[in-house]
Amino acid sequence: MKQAVDVLVERLRGLEPRIALVLGSGLGNLAEKVEGAVRIPYGDLPGFPVGGVTGHAKEIVAGRFAGVPVLMLSGRSHYYERGDAAAMRPAIEALAGLGVTHLFLTNAAGSLDEAMAPGSVMLLCDHINFSGSNPLFGEPTDARFVGLSEAYDKSMRDALKRATAKVGEKLHEGVYMWFSGPSFETPAEIRMARIMGANAVGMSTVPEVILARFYGLKVAAASVITNYAAGMTGGELSHEETKDMAPLGGRRLAALLEAAIGDMV
Repeated sequence: MKQAVDVLVERLRGLEPRIALVLGSGLGNLAEKVEGAVRIPYGDLPGFPVGGVTGHAKEIVAGRFAGVPVLMLSGRSHYYERGDAAAMRPAIEALAGLGVTHLFLTNAAGSLDEAMAPGSVMLLCDHINFSGSNPLFGEPTDARFVGLSEAYDKSMRDALKRATAKVGEKLHEGVYMWFSGPSFETPAEIRMARIMGANAVGMSTVPEVILARFYGLKVAAASVITNYAAGMTGGELSHEETKDMAPLGGRRLAALLEAAIGDMV
């Protein structure tokens, strides 16, 4: 972690971001809005995971977004790639070591609510970990017993909600259920998820939330809805659909973040 922090400090040239954003599938265009961008490939940062999912750029983009110093992590590693729920631990530990205090996570997700169509944005108010895994497996200290009663920071969420009036974009709010992937869910699993109280399903984010809280960061997250979940339309799901539809909701989320980020930190 210290080596990665040293590289970041050197490359950032005095920039001291307090907020970082993790960009999910199809959301890499958000990084194009960063002014004075400094791009740091994950491969240059010791310990950083280099994920293998198409649509993820695998780099940090640092600079100013809406006037606020930020780090954007364009791409993440997923549990389903190697069966490692803690794949993002070195990255989040490095963010905390750099002095980042707030983390905003984004993802592409499937909707369980017919009123939340593809292209919508859902703010996470809670999550359900249905993967059977946890990024703190093997942590030897009592710090592993992380409280998650208020995992998603209210002040960060409220800032995004206030932004809806400024930009005229609708924002849904709901519970995200983490499935391990990489196969998509079955219609029966989606019926179960709905009964359990989920509003959207996906294959990421929850490990980063747990890790961020472990390191003391404040967290908020939003899903870009790319499809209706299995069994809702009669069609088959695909990663290509995710990549095609993510930019639609991504533009909405980018506008909301641009209006809200100054109030989040």
